[in-house]
Amino acid sequence: MSFKAFSDYLLLEKNYSKLTLKAYLNDLEAFKKFVELEFQTNSIDDVNYQQIRNWIVSLVESGISNRSINRKISSLNTYYKFLLKAKAITVNPLTKHKALKVSKKIQVPFSEIEMRQVLDELNSETDFEGLRNRLIIELFYATGIRRIELVQLKLTDVDMSNKTLKVLGKRNKERLIPLLDSVIKTLKMYLSQRNELEVLVDRSHLFLTKKGVKIYETLVYRIINDYFSKVSSKVKRSPHILRHSFATHLLNQGANLNAVKELLGHSSLAATQIYTHNSIAELKKVYSNTHPRSKK
Repeated sequence: MSFKAFSDYLLLEKNYSKLTLKAYLNDLEAFKKFVELEFQTNSIDDVNYQQIRNWIVSLVESGISNRSINRKISSLNTYYKFLLKAKAITVNPLTKHKALKVSKKIQVPFSEIEMRQVLDELNSETDFEGLRNRLIIELFYATGIRRIELVQLKLTDVDMSNKTLKVLGKRNKERLIPLLDSVIKTLKMYLSQRNELEVLVDRSHLFLTKKGVKIYETLVYRIINDYFSKVSSKVKRSPHILRHSFATHLLNQGANLNAVKELLGHSSLAATQIYTHNSIAELKKVYSNTHPRSKK
């Protein structure tokens, strides 16, 4: 079966984003090239598990992380499930496959002090790029949105009167996030500067470069890394850590886990629970400092 049918299935039925779709198809193409070279076949529809195992071994030997390999095999598994559903095959060769073990990395969020230091420094930013960077950091910390979600934001996604932001998340699922007054204030200042740009190539997207084109993901990462490198010695300083900080600080202040789940756009509580590690640490500290028996 052609990858076109599978592509249409992911895009139209599963509502996967074009970015996710591209990743899936790249994985399938990589496996197809492997079986062409190793087994002289140009189809991956009728391969057996041993052939897939050979690919996994070659990926391990090439130094690719177990996490990345698991993602590639997940793409294959989704493809074979599709073929099974379409009755193009009778057995999924990955039915009994077990994912490779991956080490669980604890994401260390920025502290509330580090957040305050960066936000205080950003208060002095008044030109276009400064206000844009300030709004990006405020928005990440106030909403917990993903980097790709921020990049794709459009002017029409902002509702000033209702103080809400419409975000298009994974699988094209929309969610509304409330906006703080402080974010609205920065947003108005940024929009004022945005309207004065000499060239507006992209008029629809919220965040632009000074050349008037849509901002890109690597620039967003660089902005976060640059500002937080001044106040934090953490190895990882990224938009995802800001998302992690948003969730952790809310939970530390007693926010309901289900509410945080909705704000983050997670499909299950299990995905949100990874952020409870630090809140539990905070809870233990409060508990040991306040329980009557803790000083015994």
